[in-house]
Parts: sequence; structure tokens; C-alpha cells
Amino acid sequence: MTEELLSKLENSFNDMVSIRRYLHMHPEVSFQETKTAKYIQDFYTELGIPFQANVGGNGVVARVKCALPGKTVALRADFDALPIQDEKDVPYKSTVAGVMHACGHDGHTATLLILARSINELKDQLSGEFVFIHQHAEEYAPGGAKPMIDAGCLEGVDVIFGTHLWSLTPLGTIEYKSGPIMAAADRFHITIQGRGGHGANPHQAKDAILVASQLVVNLQQLVSRRVNPTEAAVLSVGSFVAENAFNIIADSVKLAGTVRTFNAEVRDLMENELERVIKGTCLTADCTYSFNFDRGYPPVINHKSETEFLASIANEIPGVEKVQESELLMIGEDFGYYLENIPGTFFFTGAMPQGEVFPHHSPKFDFDERAMLIAAKTLGTAAINYQK
Repeated sequence: MTEELLSKLENSFNDMVSIRRYLHMHPEVSFQETKTAKYIQDFYTELGIPFQANVGGNGVVARVKCALPGKTVALRADFDALPIQDEKDVPYKSTVAGVMHACGHDGHTATLLILARSINELKDQLSGEFVFIHQHAEEYAPGGAKPMIDAGCLEGVDVIFGTHLWSLTPLGTIEYKSGPIMAAADRFHITIQGRGGHGANPHQAKDAILVASQLVVNLQQLVSRRVNPTEAAVLSVGSFVAENAFNIIADSVKLAGTVRTFNAEVRDLMENELERVIKGTCLTADCTYSFNFDRGYPPVINHKSETEFLASIANEIPGVEKVQESELLMIGEDFGYYLENIPGTFFFTGAMPQGEVFPHHSPKFDFDERAMLIAAKTLGTAAINYQK
């Protein structure tokens, strides 16, 4: 049965590319993906595959029940784009100003749609049930995974698999990792309140820019001096805003940034230590502050058995030349919510394009479309063989 599935996928590659390019030309940002969701719904309607729309928002969940009894396997793909201007010179360039698929979610969706069609065509010969989770809003917390789970997308599901097309990894490579693979992604907002004044008379003011600058330096010591060196953590201040005329001492400064961790205890430590350092820095300068720490996605922690199963499957997939363990990645992914609820694994499918390579979230991002076929073969083979 695996050979029949692989053959169907290979014969459908041009359709996969067409879907991906259409979606690439018509992107929608997180929580606004109504037309994309309708496109997915229309695809399943035409095939006669039952689905639920508006699951937890714009999510779509399709189910294919096969002739023989067996387990229920879920496969997930995200479909939101990013608020980035597409700067590629390609025929399928985004037609929406300031919005583009700069992370491969268009490819994820095309992969899952064609895989669903192929499995549906074989359902009379297959076992179990297959759940195709098309998730909205992966790019922006609180994300789409949790509300879709709350709405029941994992109901009755025994296992879940997901992949990310990865432009920085060579085509033909599958990267996996048991345990933590992607970090928890939290954000913080800080306002330093000083006292504005004339730039010529700093002694009459409380310089919020000076205090905020010192704070940024102090915060950089948290990872190096408060976190166990055997643990991984990142703290980055990404925004520092204090707009004033050249001769005014700033009354207030707004800072925003992110914290990335894998360990729950380290996550708690970073949140607590952040406020301690803010408080101490402001106390020294006789300033006040406000501080918000917003917990984002949990870390993606793969289950050992399912990860080893996926890796063994990947070694047998035509087009896969290397199966290797992934490094820890500090980027976030709300697939972690699924893995908190049921067993499963999330892996990377190498999609490095020919020529110049641009990272994810770049305005010139692109990937080798042949990676979609490898992803579909790997996900599909894992899904039908998990029944054994």
C-alpha cells in the first residue's frame, strides 16, 4: 500500500506546485485567513471529504475514515502568512502588498491537501482514520493550535505528525529529534517612567533613555550569570522606543523583547529575574516602571517512540538522502500544544533552494518545491504504517 501512495503523490506533484503557488500569490496574515480557509474547504468539498470549518477560528479539520479498523492519525499543516513585502522576482510573487508567505506555510498546506486526496483515494484499502488539521495563525501568539484543540480537533486522535519545510537544510534531508526540539517563545513589555526635561539641564530630570540603556545591559547578564550553563536560554530586546526632539530628556521609554527557553524551571527563573533586574535598575535611578511578561507557545517536545518511528520511516523514503538529528532551535512553534495533549513528533524537511538561500521570514524567502513531495511521502508513509 505504501508504494501505491507514493505513486499517487508523485503523479500529483504538479498539482501540489500549483496549489502552493496560488496560495503564495494570495497570502493572508494570522487570524485574517478567511479566503485561504475557504480555498481549503472548497478543495475538500470537491472531493466529497467531510470537514469542519471555523474550528477554533479559521481552522479547518477534514477526516477520512478508512474501510478497515485501526488507529486515528492526525497530520497538521499551518496556512497563515506574514506582514512582509515579497521582494522575490518570480512568476508566483505575492499579489498582496505587504503580505507574503515567508515561512513555507503555503507549501505545508499544498502538501497536506494532496496527501489527503491521495489517502482518500486509497481509503477502501487502508486501516483507521486520518485527520487533516489545517491550522490558522501559527505565526502570531496566542496562535491557532490551542483554540483548535479546545474546539476538539484532537478528539479521538491517537497520534499526530507534523513537518516544517526548512530552507536552510539541503533538499533530501530529514531532521528529527526526540525530546525538546524548539523553544518556548515568550514576550515582554517594559515601560521606564522617568521625568522629562531640557537637554541642557539633566540634573532637573530623570533620564529614561539612560536608565533603559543601563537596563538592556543588565538584562544581558541574566542568561550568562543566572541560568545554569548546561541549560539553553535566550533573552533579546527587540524594540527600544523613545521619540523626542534632540534637546529633550526622555520622560519615558518603551522596551519589548523575547525570552526563549526549553526547561520549565528556567522559564520561571527568567520571568522572575527579569522583574528583579528591572526593579533594581529603576530603584537606583529613582524611576518607576511597568512590566508585562506574556507566556507564548510552550516548547515543542517530541515523544521518543513516535520520533524513532518517524526516523526509521524517513530512511526508506525515495528522495531522502540523509536522516539526521536536529540541533536545538530557539524559534517557537505552537505545535507544542498538540504534543502536550497526545503522542507525536515534529520534524524538518530540507527545502534549500538552488542559488542564493534566504532565511525564513526574509522578504526574499523561497524554497525548493520538490521538498513538498518528500514531506508528503514521509508524512503519508508514517501515517499509514503507524496502523501496523
